[in-house]
Amino acid sequence: MTVFDVAATQNVLGECPVHDAEDGSLRWVDIGRSLWHRLDLKTGIVTSQVVDPALTAFAPTQDGDYLGAYVSGIARLDRWGQRDEWLAQPEAELISNRFNDAGTDPVGRFIAGTMNMADGGSTGALYSLSGSGLKILQRDIGIANTIAFSPDGSRFYSADSAKGELAAYDCDPTTGQMGARIASFCPDPDLPGTPDGSAMDAEGCLWNARWDGACVVRLAPDGSTLAVIDLPVRLPTSCCFVGSSLYVTTSTWEFSEADFAVQPLAGHLLRIEAGVMGHPKVPFATVRR
Repeated sequence: MTVFDVAATQNVLGECPVHDAEDGSLRWVDIGRSLWHRLDLKTGIVTSQVVDPALTAFAPTQDGDYLGAYVSGIARLDRWGQRDEWLAQPEAELISNRFNDAGTDPVGRFIAGTMNMADGGSTGALYSLSGSGLKILQRDIGIANTIAFSPDGSRFYSADSAKGELAAYDCDPTTGQMGARIASFCPDPDLPGTPDGSAMDAEGCLWNARWDGACVVRLAPDGSTLAVIDLPVRLPTSCCFVGSSLYVTTSTWEFSEADFAVQPLAGHLLRIEAGVMGHPKVPFATVRR
């Protein structure tokens, strides 16, 4: 499968690619340099802006702006990166923690997870933010990654990268409540690397970027491996669909000169033609749920 080099941004920690259909763009962050990138999907032009504190993940809203998970909390921001007041800072007292991956559920709640930057200890959590406020969905997480839902909304996929676990849970799309872990979802423990960010396709299969594994994998609803797409970079971080195109963010975390020499596309935004349509995410909804 051909890998296309889309943007030579050489991100330190590229993450959270998001297709904003209304804006005609694909946006992503570089947590390592506090940057927010925008790719104009029509012209191919990439623009970048500094966001302080660093933005780790975000989602478009129904109101035309964005909801962002920053290292230190959740807040709205406009398309130029100007932040509004904090909506939530649930772990302000945990100095080793920060927010990490985030996205929306099928009815527009903002689901955001945190991580322990010091040692991956299980001090992180998974939160749900809606017009009704902030709720805790899950505790005892080391590094929260993957916010993905099956097309019918009945299944929620999430990863704890510190534990090397990618799991599926029953989910009530109406209430947003997480249910029991689904035992039948069993990814191969010998897959390369560690589970990082993911995207869902229209056929109900999960595409997972494999940190330190130099690939993206496509997994069936039972976790079996349908495809392994090798990449020319060791540290893919996350992915998202624009139609049938899968965009992949990458990292140059702790790279040496030798690493850059043998991986010239590291840190770039990459694209592959997946051969299947993606399942789009909905904007953040401000209604009370």
